[in-house]
Amino acid sequence: MIKVNTTINSIKDAVKVLNGKDVTVKLNLGRNKFVTFPAIINGVYPSLFTVSPFDKNFLGKTAYSYSEILCGRVKIAPAK
Repeated sequence: MIKVNTTINSIKDAVKVLNGKDVTVKLNLGRNKFVTFPAIINGVYPSLFTVSPFDKNFLGKTAYSYSEILCGRVKIAPAK
């Protein structure tokens, strides 16, 4: 569910704060399939951001748009 006060600009600001830091990425692949992996955000661009997974054998996508966070397909949290 989309939060009313969440905008693309607020998501961009939150990702900029996490740039260069360790994060946990949770992907919703549909049909109740989720993938969670530790990574570092290494690039923040106007329309997307890139992450580098710590697992070198990870074969998934590593560039995501801000709208994927807004729609709930991608969740990013600071690493504990």
